[in-house]
Amino acid sequence: MTPPQPAARTFEPAGEWAAELAELAQRRAHSLAMGGPEALAKFKASGRLNARERIAALLDEGTFREFGRITGKGHYSRDGAFERLDPTNAITGTGLIEGRKVGLHVDDFTIRAGSSEATIADKWIYIERMAHQLRFPLIRLVDSAGGSVKLLMQIGGTKIPEYPSWPANELLQTVPVVGVALGACAGQGAVKVLSSHFSVMVREQAQVMAAGPHVVRQAYAQDVDKNDLGGHRVHRKSALVHNEAEDEADALAQVRRFLSYLPRSVFHLPPVTQPTDDPNRADDWLKDAIPRDRRKIYDPRRILAAVMDQGSVFEIGRWQGGSVITALARLNGIPVGVIANDPKVQGGAMTTQAAYKMERHVKLCSLFGLPVVNFVDQPGNQTGLEAELGGTLLGATRVGEALNACRSPWASVLIRRCFGMAGALHAPKYGEALNFRVAWPSARWGSIPIEGGVMAAHKAEIDAAPDPAAKRAELEAFYLAMTSPFRTAEKFGILDIIDPRETRALLCDWVLDAWEVVRTSRPVAVAD
Repeated sequence: MTPPQPAARTFEPAGEWAAELAELAQRRAHSLAMGGPEALAKFKASGRLNARERIAALLDEGTFREFGRITGKGHYSRDGAFERLDPTNAITGTGLIEGRKVGLHVDDFTIRAGSSEATIADKWIYIERMAHQLRFPLIRLVDSAGGSVKLLMQIGGTKIPEYPSWPANELLQTVPVVGVALGACAGQGAVKVLSSHFSVMVREQAQVMAAGPHVVRQAYAQDVDKNDLGGHRVHRKSALVHNEAEDEADALAQVRRFLSYLPRSVFHLPPVTQPTDDPNRADDWLKDAIPRDRRKIYDPRRILAAVMDQGSVFEIGRWQGGSVITALARLNGIPVGVIANDPKVQGGAMTTQAAYKMERHVKLCSLFGLPVVNFVDQPGNQTGLEAELGGTLLGATRVGEALNACRSPWASVLIRRCFGMAGALHAPKYGEALNFRVAWPSARWGSIPIEGGVMAAHKAEIDAAPDPAAKRAELEAFYLAMTSPFRTAEKFGILDIIDPRETRALLCDWVLDAWEVVRTSRPVAVAD
């Protein structure tokens, strides 16, 4: 049901309460003035949208309903008459995205650089509590310089650093939460970005960090640029922020698209759209998508685009943990989570970053009732000193824990390799799970890849041969013949071997049954 929209017209102050209505209009005008003409002009000169322009760009036109519009610091004459209002720098309210309600918590940088010193915390905490209790997604548009020592003068002392009434963790278990970094997000600002199911930052404009350069310089005597400290290149390595955006318009478009796959809350169903792509579409080139030469790579994203509904793949975490791809997409109009290995990065092996990326994606899909399709080409865990020092095995173990807790219907399509401990993590293993597992003829699996296994088991024999390379090739060919997926299928160790061109039709049929599981097993299963 679409809620009534905020009235576009304004009312003239009249009647018995004309004076109070006039003061209300004056206070609202002061709030809309934000940081004032000079601050707004300076902000515009930086090439950025101000807070209210960001809201207008994100929401369906005319749907923003603001709460706490006249919150701030009032100034009064000696006789107590109202003179002016300095608004708080947190703008809150609700609106619609594609007709679906969301809550907004937006920083206004034009007022004291978005610092908490100019914020009344009760206001932004209220909208977050509302999102939790009324069960709608929450979006934080963050542009905050963090805390300020001026807060000491404001409150006349110090306080324990906490917000006891902020349901940050409860939100993450109830509704989709999105954090958008649109400027320098330090301290509490960084927490607001990162405490989310999806985060995105604008390249060269946004930074997410524990503290800014001034604090770092004072604490460690280090001079470091804010982008080198918390810019997008940093988070390609840290994997803390999911996505990057070219500009603010791109960031807000990514928010809208991310939410289009997710339900209003864990008590609602994900939104199904009218299919526009033939479920029986079969792209002929898929038959040769995997090279016969096992040392050659291919483009997994092209495979995903061919199997999923056209134009529906939305990738999450493109620049981090690159040996695994995580995305949202649709099959016959039904939203699904997607996982795939990318042989172009670390050969597709499970790295620490890839494990973290896969873990959080599995949790996202399980929490919000998205069926999962995994395109498996997993050679195993990354090995070597760097991998051991980085705790790769711990990361893989955490993936196993996430899979064990996952309740999403799951389909695995083994398209090439599936080896070792990491290979075993291609799907949940709990007792009532029924992994819909099929393979392409190009798939191979086992405890260890043939190439490395032959050298480990026959090293002495290979070294002693007149032609070691030829001997190694001979042994690899011998063992490879025994790894044919058809031998596994003979024993029903795999549900079926399929022609790659059959993949889309098969998954579009599977997802209808998967959707029935989702539809009948959600806590309340309310249509969104």
